[in-house]
Amino acid sequence: MGGHLGRRFGSLGVSLARPALLIEASLAERRSAEGPQAARVERVLDLLAEHFGLAYPVAVRVLRAIPDHAGLGSGTQLALAVGTLVSHLHGSPLTAPQLARALDRGNRSGIGIGAFEQGGFLVDGGRGPDDAPPPILARLPFPDDWRIVLLFDPARQGLHGSAEVDAFRRLPVFPETAAARLCHLTLMQALPALAEARLEPFGRAITELQATVGDHFAPAQGGRFSSPVVAAALERLGRAGATCRGQSSWGPTGFAVAADAATAIAWVESLRDLQSDGLRTDIVEASNSGMQWHAAGSRPLERCDDVARSGA
Repeated sequence: MGGHLGRRFGSLGVSLARPALLIEASLAERRSAEGPQAARVERVLDLLAEHFGLAYPVAVRVLRAIPDHAGLGSGTQLALAVGTLVSHLHGSPLTAPQLARALDRGNRSGIGIGAFEQGGFLVDGGRGPDDAPPPILARLPFPDDWRIVLLFDPARQGLHGSAEVDAFRRLPVFPETAAARLCHLTLMQALPALAEARLEPFGRAITELQATVGDHFAPAQGGRFSSPVVAAALERLGRAGATCRGQSSWGPTGFAVAADAATAIAWVESLRDLQSDGLRTDIVEASNSGMQWHAAGSRPLERCDDVARSGA
């Protein structure tokens, strides 16, 4: 949406079972961050301290991370996960929207926040006139039998940071008629088809949306899709019958939705020769639940008896 009716952007997406983020945090004698994306964790801890005045140092360890800048929402999931654990450890749990505002997440899309909170297939309402992240308007469970073939190009990264801001600044306003068409497809084709678990009409709507948005972003990302090898794989899968296909965010990760695991396996086998060009694949399920956390144990801090030292 280009702002013609007062709202900008607008997103839809699905939460994945993997790649997944796994982290642990505990109150400590000094602040620290370990594991992949430790530098990003440090920046999150800085922002949390700036906004909430955290009283106690926290040690954060990333055990498993989502790939950076691949269109998979790694930054939002990491920020919200760290913020959730740190706020629980301080005895003042914060909601995902509260954390998103403080940590500068959800500026254009609310999908990452919705995926963190509840999972499933999500549609947001775009950015309004205030600073709040886009609200989630619809949430439906993704069919258990459907499988998502992910197409990776490890040699590339999607636009991010200042390059992403500059791209949005340079791109023309999205046409009002195209926005109306995509909103109509979302409400009257994609969501009803998903509610009835009918992949073909759902896929037609998603693929048309992907083509329209991809062509609009083409001047910034070098084509409808940002990775040539992912584009080649998507074209081949389209000929093989994949009605639901596209690119996640700025990519380079692509996707195609199969009706079942056997179909997904066959599609991946048909792409094996593209591995020499750098293509990597995975077959994953959607996740119909949000984040999960638990306390791993507790014992008193030596220097402060009324604060629990615990892992989460």
